[in-house]
Amino acid sequence: MRFFPTKKAVGWAFVPALLSTFCNAIELDVNDKDSIKAAAKIAAEGLVEYYHGDEPGQIPGNLPQPYYWWECGAMFGALIDYWYYTGDDQFNQIVINGMLHQVGTANAFMPPNQTQALGNDDQAFWGIAAMMAAERGFPNPPATSPQWLALAQAVFNSQANQWDSATCNGGLRWQIFSFNNGYDYKNTISNGCFFHLAARLARYTGNQTYAEWARKSYDWTKQVGLITPDYKFYDGATVDTNCTHMDRIQWTYNGGIYLSGAAFMYNITNGTGFWADELGAILEAQVVYFKDEKIMYEVACEPYGKCNIDQRSFKAYLARWMGVTTQVAAFTRTKIMNWLTQSAIGAARNCIGGTDKQTCGARWTPDVEAKWDGNFGVGEQMSALEVFQNLLAPSYRPPCTASTCGNSTGDPSAGTGNSLRPGRTNRPATTGDKVGAGFLTTLCLGLLLGGTYWLIA
Repeated sequence: MRFFPTKKAVGWAFVPALLSTFCNAIELDVNDKDSIKAAAKIAAEGLVEYYHGDEPGQIPGNLPQPYYWWECGAMFGALIDYWYYTGDDQFNQIVINGMLHQVGTANAFMPPNQTQALGNDDQAFWGIAAMMAAERGFPNPPATSPQWLALAQAVFNSQANQWDSATCNGGLRWQIFSFNNGYDYKNTISNGCFFHLAARLARYTGNQTYAEWARKSYDWTKQVGLITPDYKFYDGATVDTNCTHMDRIQWTYNGGIYLSGAAFMYNITNGTGFWADELGAILEAQVVYFKDEKIMYEVACEPYGKCNIDQRSFKAYLARWMGVTTQVAAFTRTKIMNWLTQSAIGAARNCIGGTDKQTCGARWTPDVEAKWDGNFGVGEQMSALEVFQNLLAPSYRPPCTASTCGNSTGDPSAGTGNSLRPGRTNRPATTGDKVGAGFLTTLCLGLLLGGTYWLIA
C-alpha cells in the first residue's frame, strides 16, 4: 500500500506533472555548512510529518502503519544527530517522550505493547539511539526516569544474556523467544548491532568487559562466515544447518554497522593492530554499496524497484554510521566524504516530490534524472536527512565519553533480571565495576513478551 503523510498528500492526478518537474526544490551546496543545515531541516521536518505519537490519543514512540516499531527508534536516532549537527531543538521533546514511553518494564526497550514486533535487531536500534543520546550530550530525561546510558546498558545486558553457544558455536538468534518466527535464524544485523553497541559502550565507559564482548561477537561473525574473507556481509544463516546455509544478500546497514563498530574499537586501541587492519578492509569493501563507486544505493533491491518498507530506510544507517566513523577514525574521512558528498547531491536532486515539491524519493543514482522518482515515506525521508547532515560530521567533535563531555548516568547491571532469559540456559552478562559519574540502581522486572515478527534484515 501507499502511505501518504497528512501534510504532504499527493493526489494521483498530480503524479505525472510532478514527475516531469526538473527544478531542485532542496538547494544544497555541499561546501556550505548553512546550506547543509537548511537542507537537513527540510528533510527532518518532512520526516517528522509522518510521526503522530505526540498527538492526543496516539502512542508516543510509534509510527503509523505500515511502519514497524523499530523504525521509530531509528528515526529518533536520526533526530538526535539532527539536533547535534544543527542546534535545532524543535524535535527534542518528542524524542525524549517517545523513547521513555517505549522503555518497557525492565528499561531495556522491550515494551509489552510491542509483543508482536520484537527481535534483537529491533531492540538494538532503540538501544543505539539511547547510546547516541548519551554520547552527543542530548538533553537528559527527568531525574526520575531511566537515563540514556543506563538504557543502552540494559539493552546490551539483556542481549549478552542471550548469547547462544548451543548452536553455531555462538551468536545471537534473530528473535528472542522460541515461539517467534525467525528464532531459527542468526542474522548479521542482530549480531552487528550487539557488536556495535558493545564497542560504543566500551569507548564511553572505559570498561574492558564491553570491549571483550565486542571482540567475541566480531570474531564469531567472521568465523561462522557471515563476514567473508573479502569482507562481504551476508544477511544471516539458519540454525538447523549449524549456520552453514546462508542468505548471501548484502544490505547497506550490515556493512555500516560493522564499519562503525570497528571504528569505535580502532579508536579505543589508538589506531593500531587488529582493529586498524579490520577497519581498513571493511571500509574498502563498502564500495559495493556505491553505484559507479560514487553514489549510495541499495544494491540488493533498488535497481529492480523491489525494496520493501524496511529496506527503504537502510541507506540512512549507512550514511549515519559512515559519518560517525569519520569522527573516531580520521583516516577514513577522504574516502567516506567523497561517497557521502556525491550521494547527498544525488539525494537533493530527487527531493522534489509531493505537493510541496520537497518530498524525498528513494533513488539517488545518475540514471535517475533530476526529478522525483515517485517513492516517498519514512525511509526515503530519513535517508536524505542522514546523508545531508552527515556531511557535517568531520567538522564536529567525536562522541563524548564519560571522561570527556559525557554526563549521562549509567547502571552497569541494568536489564539483567532473570525473567529476561528466553527459556534456555544463557550466560548472564558481566559488565564489571561502575564507571562514569555515578549510577542509578534500576529494579529489573520481568517481561511479558510474545508474538511474531519477520523483519527483512
